[in-house]
Amino acid sequence: GESRIVYRQILQTGGFSDPQTCDRFRETINNTRERRLQNLAGRREILVGINQYPDAAGKAPAGVLLSGEGGMRAALGFEKLRLRTEQAPEIPAVFLLTFGNMAMCRARAQFSAGFFGVAGFRILDNNRFATVEEGIQAARKSGARIVVACSSDDEYEQAVPLIARSLDPGTILTVAGDPSCKEALTDQGINHFISIRSNVLETLLEYQKELGL
Repeated sequence: GESRIVYRQILQTGGFSDPQTCDRFRETINNTRERRLQNLAGRREILVGINQYPDAAGKAPAGVLLSGEGGMRAALGFEKLRLRTEQAPEIPAVFLLTFGNMAMCRARAQFSAGFFGVAGFRILDNNRFATVEEGIQAARKSGARIVVACSSDDEYEQAVPLIARSLDPGTILTVAGDPSCKEALTDQGINHFISIRSNVLETLLEYQKELGL
């Protein structure tokens, strides 16, 4: 494996008694750590229950602090994310506004629930609304700070602007997916999108900041 290769390189260049070898080894460790953290943030590597398949009833481990490094554990960034949510006066709710194509709306609802669940947000899932208007009414009644449009790309171009116009001020409208009409939607002030290309950790930190957490 990679560790055996690095070990052989250390021996070939003088072992740990050589200062330059130690510096190179330290640099290798730091580079590997940063690469792994970026992979975890983008879910190219999975920590079950942490950055994928989160436990809705789970809590940040005892001893996690928002300030300070707290060591080099891979899950630390996500644990701090969850702790920040837990310490909020009220856990933010995410309303999944599902409509249109059943297969697509359910797939994107499940993705969105897992995405926002990583931060410990409260998920308000819905099977599928018969109309967009029905979903909008339910979303407004829920009082959720975040509303996620979950449907197929074909339905977003017409439906999402209607949702944006109809929600209460201050509601963060998010589109699940990376639709071909994204540019047209952003031109209308719709700027929040989540997809498999999203950096989960950075994106959720931005949501927390926007929510004032």
